Parts: sequence; structure tokens; C-alpha cells
Amino acid sequence: MDGDANRDTRGTHADPVPRPARPPEVPAKPPEPPAAAPAVPPRPMRAPGAPPVPEQAARSSSAVATWLDTARPAARPGIWRFGYRPPEETPERIAPVTVVGMLVPLALAMLTWSLWQQGVTKFQLAPLRLFTPDDWWWAGTVASPRTVEGPVVSPGSEALVIYEGLAFAALVLLVAVLGSWPAITRHYVIGRPQPARALISALLALAVLSLVFPDAFPLVGWSAVPVVDPLLSLTVLISDGYDLMASRLYTDTLYAVVTLLVVWPFARLGGWLPYARTLFAAGRAATAPDAPAARPRSQWPALRDLGQYEIADLLTGEVTRGGMNDVDCARVENVLSAARRGGSLEAFRDTVLRQGAAAWTHPSGARDLRRRTAHHDLLAGQVRIGRWTAAHRTPPPYQDAGAALGPEVLGTSLLAVGPSGSGKTRTLVEPVTEALVLQALAGSCTVVAVSAPGSPVCEDDSFDVIVRIGDPSSVHDLDPYAESDDPDDAAAILAEALVGDLDTVGAQGAVTALAQLLGPFRAVHGRFPSLPELHALLEGEETALTRLGEALAASGNDVMRRELDTRVRNTGAPGDAGRALADRLALLNRPAFADFFGGRDRARAFSMRAIAHHPLRVRIDVPERGHDEASRLITRLVLAQFHAVVGQGRREHFACLVLDDATGTVTPESVRRIQRLRSRNAGVLLALRAVGDVPEALHGPLFGAVGCHMAFCGVSTWDGSRFAQAWGTEWVETTEVAKHTVFADQPMTRFIHSVRKLVTGKAVTTDAVTVKQVERERWSASELAHAVPAGHAVLSLTSVEGEHAPPLLVDLRG
Repeated sequence: MDGDANRDTRGTHADPVPRPARPPEVPAKPPEPPAAAPAVPPRPMRAPGAPPVPEQAARSSSAVATWLDTARPAARPGIWRFGYRPPEETPERIAPVTVVGMLVPLALAMLTWSLWQQGVTKFQLAPLRLFTPDDWWWAGTVASPRTVEGPVVSPGSEALVIYEGLAFAALVLLVAVLGSWPAITRHYVIGRPQPARALISALLALAVLSLVFPDAFPLVGWSAVPVVDPLLSLTVLISDGYDLMASRLYTDTLYAVVTLLVVWPFARLGGWLPYARTLFAAGRAATAPDAPAARPRSQWPALRDLGQYEIADLLTGEVTRGGMNDVDCARVENVLSAARRGGSLEAFRDTVLRQGAAAWTHPSGARDLRRRTAHHDLLAGQVRIGRWTAAHRTPPPYQDAGAALGPEVLGTSLLAVGPSGSGKTRTLVEPVTEALVLQALAGSCTVVAVSAPGSPVCEDDSFDVIVRIGDPSSVHDLDPYAESDDPDDAAAILAEALVGDLDTVGAQGAVTALAQLLGPFRAVHGRFPSLPELHALLEGEETALTRLGEALAASGNDVMRRELDTRVRNTGAPGDAGRALADRLALLNRPAFADFFGGRDRARAFSMRAIAHHPLRVRIDVPERGHDEASRLITRLVLAQFHAVVGQGRREHFACLVLDDATGTVTPESVRRIQRLRSRNAGVLLALRAVGDVPEALHGPLFGAVGCHMAFCGVSTWDGSRFAQAWGTEWVETTEVAKHTVFADQPMTRFIHSVRKLVTGKAVTTDAVTVKQVERERWSASELAHAVPAGHAVLSLTSVEGEHAPPLLVDLRG
């Protein structure tokens, strides 16, 4: 197929401009271009999130600037980032039982230590009764002690000091184990921001040091806890002398080591080292010369950082005067990113100076849509479809936040299931298609939308190419071979569309049967056959086969002649796929489709291969009524062509196929190809009325191939069970309370219980509370069928990078 339409869409024509569905409206009086750079101001556009304004209402000159400068913080998948404010973390509340769990072990330890101290004092009245005069290390008796110079330290007293230190250490460990200290430290220390966290930990360190070294703190009057003295006494017992004790260096070193051991846990608790690094880095940043200040995005700081002040001032003036809309800003941002990667900043500068806001306008000349039905943020590439509800199972970042979709999640493909009237087209398909159309105008996306029979998606002027199969007034046709020049590739596309959903026909056999006819025909005529010609060959008409064989013999192409002879011999043989292919092809060989698929004017045939080269906006309308099976066959043909096109070559822009009705479209081969789309910068959106519209053997593979799943209100329990299996289970904490009747043994207690039962009418019971972790389904089939309100859906998302959003309830009316 080499007509003007294909040359236009491929960009091989002298003036490659895709033909719009309707001629663009020309304003009665074109606005005067600005003096700095000629530009055609587009139709005013409201900022995302603002209420709709009348078509002819004047827009504030700062609307686009406000839209550009609005913060778009990083967020989890599916969150509307425009103006999003992450929820503040609520501080952990300490329950009274937690405080009691800290104070009770501490009080018991203090009481135990007091009793221990009293016992040690009484025991020290006769300190030498523990030791006999024959102890070799004492070298003396009580009556005649050894005479030494200096203070005499009794070995028994040294042992008591060590025992006292061990007892104190045991009490400290006991309090640390029994007390609820982790929760206390998380709440009062770790949960505090800096520098409060470092200050609190420093005060705690000073308090503990005052207990270990009270002499260093004149204001305290308590005695030292047994930490240093037991260490000194242990040194005396080990060294058996006083030379080491008399060394000032040793004692100072011991004091320093004890001080470091006391301070080190509090330094870790307060994060002193990371905080010091932060202060040091902040100090260096403050003293760094010429530190650039943060500038609003409407001032084009990226261009200023590159030294392109002239074009930055030019674009800033365009934004201020209202000469640029969000599509223009997103388009310039995309081209700037590509120019920085490719190193073509000079060409970027020249184009902006020459064309201004109209630079790199879409080949159709459109810079916006006539009417928008959803909120869009083209800088983030998102469209808002609703609001995440604040249910108990919704994580805090999602509660009451906007629900949005973008290429980062559509790149993993999306499967939406809901009965008729649940709002699939109105709340999902149309907003997503509209967003992809706007992104195509910005040069970052190409979209192909296949409408359900009788329900066109979006307005006609939103697309460059509209193919209305079966409508004689259709401007464009669909090339059934996707402009392929390889008979095997063309045969694979047609075989997938014709018999891909049949279990009785082998896929490879069907491809071989078609290739044995397409190859010889192309070798003779230089083109592939039209559908009526191919149907005649598959039917085995003797006239068509004989004429083709004679032409091959005259050309001397023996290879293709052997291919045709093989096909002729296999015609009518058991297991031959030709009969099934001919029967399915007969659905398209009808009078309603006589002017389509290359049957009338090959120059108007649109090739799916064009979407790989240009950010096109394409809509394909299948027949309305009376051709249900033909509509499904056409949808499978478009899906097969899309997979074949996006899998070839390298493409910068995102490609997406939207199927408003994917009934009978999913085949084993298409499921395998959907899994590979995320690595090809492409995705599909499949909308189904029920999971039963897909063969049962493909339910599991399909749910595993797509990364995003959406269940609308009104699905059946059978369909809900598939979603429940795909979403899996999670661990939840459950609390079970069992009431047990209290039976008293004492007469007085039984009398009191009788009176209480007489007054209240209830027996005396006690509660047995059991808290445990159980594994439950995230959403059960019954909840999906009966607990999803009208106008809501349950949506789970997976981004191309692998980040997940759990299945959550979305209010599609918010």
C-alpha cells in the first residue's frame, strides 16, 4: 500500500501532515503575533483542577503560570500529583499500659535495690567473717594483720563491691527486658525531628552520667551507682597489688572508657553523627558562592541553567501573556529533554526564536481540543479519573487523594471488567483516550482507539485518522496487512485475526497456509491480494489458482511455484487450516465491506505501521449492528497489527491501544504479546463486560499478563473470584472476644453474683481476648459483587518500574 495517505502518515510525503477527521476551524480574525517571536496563540485553556469556563470566556494571563508552578511531589502509583500534599505522619500515641509497663519494672527494681543496699550494710558490720586466716592472698590474721604502708583494703570488701556491681547490672538488664522501652524511645526520642531528638538524647546521657559520676555534678546529692567501683575492685583482685591502682593514667583511662560506654547508646539513639553531617553539609552549601535560588517553573529554569536566557525570556513572556497553553508547555518540555539528550540545543534555540509558542506543533495543526471532559496534567502525564476513598483498608497516602492514570501504569496494560451501565466508557475509556490524545498533541504519545459498536469514543475532531468500517462515507480505509512486505509477517497477522481464537485450528498451520498463497501472489502482482482475491484462493477456486500458477511459470519463479503447489495439494486434506480461514474470511467478504480492506481505493488505506513513526491519533469504528462476529474479527486484526508494529524498531513516544469492547479479542498469542509490551514502551487497555467474554483457559494468563486490574460495581461473584485470586491475600490482625461465665466457689461471692444477675438480667461473665495474625483475601468475591457502591470501582496498579498499588476503592464521581 503506497498511497498518499500512507505517505502522509509515514512522513515520506513532501509535506507529511496527517489528514484530520474534520477540517480545522479557521478563526475569523487571526490574532496578531508578538513582536519578539511570531506565534499563533491557541484557544485559552483552564488549569487542571479549575472549574470549567465558557468557551468564549477570557482566561487570566497567569492561569498557565500557576499551573506550571504548582508542586508535583513524587507519589505512589495512581495518585494525582498536581497539588498533592503527602499526609503528615501522626505521632505515635503512648497507651497508659505502655507507660505502666515502663514504670512498674523500674519501681520494682528500685525497691529491690533499696533492700539489697540495707542487706549489704548489715553484712558489712563483720566483713572479715567470710575469710579464714589461712587464705594465702591475705598473708595475715585478724589478731596480727600484715603491716603495710598506705590504706589497707580488705579482700572481703572488694568482693562485696563486685557482687554489688553484678547485682546492679542484673537489675538493669531485667528492667530493660521487662519494660516497654522500645515504644517509649520511639515516641519521645526517635520520633522527634532534629535537633529536638539530639537534644533529648543528650539530656538523657547527662542524667545517666550524673548517676555514674555524681561528683562531677555539684548540684546532685545522690551516691554513685556501682559501675566504676566494681571495675576498680576487680582490677585489685586480678593485679594483687596497688601499683596499677596508684596510676593516674589508668584511672583516667577507665573513667574515659566508662563515659564513652555510657554516652555511645544515647549518641546512636539521638542520631548525633548523621545530624552533624547534615549540619556540616548545610554549612558548606551556605558558604558556597553563587548558590542558585529556587525559581518557578514558569520562568523556565532549565533553559536558564543551560545559558539560553533569550529563549527563556521569550517563553516566559508567552506564558505571561496567555499565548501558551498546557499542551504547548508540555510539547516544549518534551523537545527540550530530547535536545539535551541528543545535543541539538542550537536547533532547539533557532526553532523557538523563529516560531515561539507554536514551535513543533502537531502535524495536524491542532494545539488543543475543542472540549475537555476530564482534568489533565500533561507535565506529569496524568488524567484524573476519581478519588481514592478513605476506607479502613486504604493506606494513608491514598486516603482522599485524587486517582489518576498515566503512561507509567498504562505501560503494564490495564484490564477493566464491569457490566453494561457501570461506567466503563464514561469514567475510564473516554478520559484515558482524551489524555492520550492531548499527549499526542504534545508529541509524547500515539493512540489507537477502537470504539464499541455504535459508541464512538471522544469527538471526531480529536483524531487525525478515523476509519469507519462499513460506512461508505469513511475517509480512510484499513490496510489488513499493516503495510508489510514480508509474506510470513502478513500471514501471521491475518492468521491471528482470523482463527486465533479457535482451538481446532493450529496457529502455525494457519500461518503456513496463508504464507503459501500471499508469497506467490506478491511475487506475480507486486502486492498482496485483496480480501475477495484471498478468499477465492483459500476456497481453492480452480480459476484463481490456475491463473496464479501460470503467471508463476511464465516468470520462472520455481520457489514460489512449489509453495503454491504445496497449498493446492493440501487443500481439502484432513487438518487443513484453509477451510477455517476461508470461513472466517467470508465474514469480511460481504457487500457492506466491499469498499474496505483495499477493495476500492488503495490510496486511502491507513497503515498501522504509521504509529511507529509519528504521534498519531487514530480511531477505528467497527460496524454497528448485524456484524458482531466481523466486529470481533476486526478488533483482533487491529490488536495483532498493533503488537506487530510496536515490537519493531525503537520508538521514543509511548504507544497505547484502547479497546472499548474487547469481547472475543483475547487469544493465547495476544496474551503472550501483552506481557512483552511493557519493555516496548507500549500498553493496551482492555474493557470487558464479563470475564466470561474471554476463554476460560486464558483467565489466569490474562490476569497475570496485565499489571493493572479494575473491577467496576455490579460484577458477579464468578468474575469477582478471578480478581480475588489475582490480588491474593494479606496478613491482618484480628481480635476475638469470648465471654465466659464466672462460677463462684464462696457463698458470699455466689450471693453477690445472684444479686447482680437479678438486677442486670445477665450472668456474670469475663472476657477472653485473643489477638492473632490471619491471612485473608484483599477483596473477596462477595465483597466485589455486593460491597462496591454505585459509581465506584476497585483498582490495583503496577508501574513499569515495578512499584505496586494495592487494590483500593475509587470513587469515580469524585
